[in-house]
Parts: sequence; structure tokens; C-alpha cells
Amino acid sequence: MSLEPDDLLGIGEVSRRTGVAPSALHFYEELGLIAATRSAGNQRRYPRHMLRRISLIVVAKRLGIPLSDVQEVFTSLPVDHPPSQRDWRRVAQLWRAELEARRTQLDHLQRELTGCIGCGCLSLKACGLLNPEDALADEGPGPRRI
Repeated sequence: MSLEPDDLLGIGEVSRRTGVAPSALHFYEELGLIAATRSAGNQRRYPRHMLRRISLIVVAKRLGIPLSDVQEVFTSLPVDHPPSQRDWRRVAQLWRAELEARRTQLDHLQRELTGCIGCGCLSLKACGLLNPEDALADEGPGPRRI
């Protein structure tokens, strides 16, 4: 089956092509992340260009990027026609700083874990090198160094 850029896809086809459950597609639509039209029989029909948006949502979720961040970036993309190359470049720019910050955090976490495992004690609870005399407890709950 050859698809044209302007073809509309049913929810089953979109779900099959993206690996996203229909219920999640409905949820994304409620959030305004994607858009569909309705057929004469009141069935959802998605423009083919929504496949790219959905794929970007899937990748963002894998990377731990909150849907609210995706939603914020998607507000600058058109929903009634395929985004242009310029539109996608703008989205990439918006996410560049966020992705760089995440990369820095992951690198730091990797160094911390490698350092702790490298000392041989394998205990974050008892390690005097990582947190001498439990000094970080005074700074409050949650991870303090990572």
C-alpha cells in the first residue's frame, strides 16, 4: 500500500506504526500534542505527519523528558500541516540546552557511580569517602551530590 503525504490514517494504523496504544494517542490528543479529524462515521483520522510528532513523543519519554516539556516545544509547531525543516530546526534549538543539561547530569552520575564502585566498598550507606560523617544529611532529603 502506497501512502501519500496527505493521507489520513485510522487510529489502528497509527498505533501499529508508532507502537503507541490507542488510549495513549487519545491522551496525547487531549493534551494537544497531536491532532486528528473525524470521519463521516465519527472515527479519528490522523494526518500522516502526526507519525513524526508521535515518534518524537516516544523518544522524549524514553529519555525521561516530561510530556509538559514536549507540550511546550510543540506549541511552536503547526498541527494543521506538516512542519517545515525550519520548524524542526527551531524545535531542535529549544531542546538543545535541555539535552545538554541532561547529558551533563548523566556524565556526573556515571563518574560518581564509577568512583564509588571503584573504591571497593560498594556501599553508598557506609562509604566514608562519598559522604564523610554523613554530612549531607544536614542538607535535607534526596540526592544532594547528584
